[in-house]
Amino acid sequence: MKEAQASDAVTTPPASPPKPGDSYVQSFARGLAVIRAFSAQAPKQTLTEVARHCGLTRAGARRILLTLEVLGYVRCEGRLFTLSPRILDLGFAYLSSQPLWHLAEPLMQDLAAELNESCSAAVLDGTDVVYVMRIPARKIMSINLGVGSRLPAWCTSLGRVLLADQSEAELERMLHRLQLVPFTSRTVRSKDELRHRIHAVRSQGWCLINQELEEGLASLAAPIIDRHGHTIAALNVGTQVNRRPPEAMVSEVLPRLLHTAAAISRLLQLKS
Repeated sequence: MKEAQASDAVTTPPASPPKPGDSYVQSFARGLAVIRAFSAQAPKQTLTEVARHCGLTRAGARRILLTLEVLGYVRCEGRLFTLSPRILDLGFAYLSSQPLWHLAEPLMQDLAAELNESCSAAVLDGTDVVYVMRIPARKIMSINLGVGSRLPAWCTSLGRVLLADQSEAELERMLHRLQLVPFTSRTVRSKDELRHRIHAVRSQGWCLINQELEEGLASLAAPIIDRHGHTIAALNVGTQVNRRPPEAMVSEVLPRLLHTAAAISRLLQLKS
């Protein structure tokens, strides 16, 4: 499975953009759209390609690109534009403002070392999970995952733990927006079955995904809970099933995962 496929699968039909006004600055929104046009699949683009990708005129795209270049967020190499390293400031501003990840990292490192497996933390953003911390023990997926990577919440262990904390009304709204894509032969096919599995996660307090996102990959996730009892993030451990089948994940990994998630939650609650 390619990373592009994962990105396509999590895309839902966009809502109609708000009308320009006191609460919506259209030019700023267009600037963000231009930044988001660059990706692993399109790291360098011409002015025409950026304009087409964002639905802008060439003149409009040019003004935005030149502004970003002046600010240092974009570089121009001949006819090609590319993001500069300064763009990382925008993402790391979020990470540095959240004390949770400073608290979680050493505990996640210990867990990954003890199990010799990859360990990740993610938050919910719309119908996606966004990775905010990752300790890779080995490459277990064909997708290159790192901080900022997105995957569909509905067929990942991290995502189902986060979806399980949503109210019924919000969960139904999210299910309505989803387009279920069969990544593997084991991927859940119907929204009724997906709803049932999310409710099961809510009841048991953890989630096991067995080869729904990628053949041969299993993962376990547990919630990270704030002082008000809300799941604000999820922690997971992933492995190849030929190394650790799902039954072994539950017996060997789950107790340590739950312990680490609870420890991170306690630290967060003490700091907040």
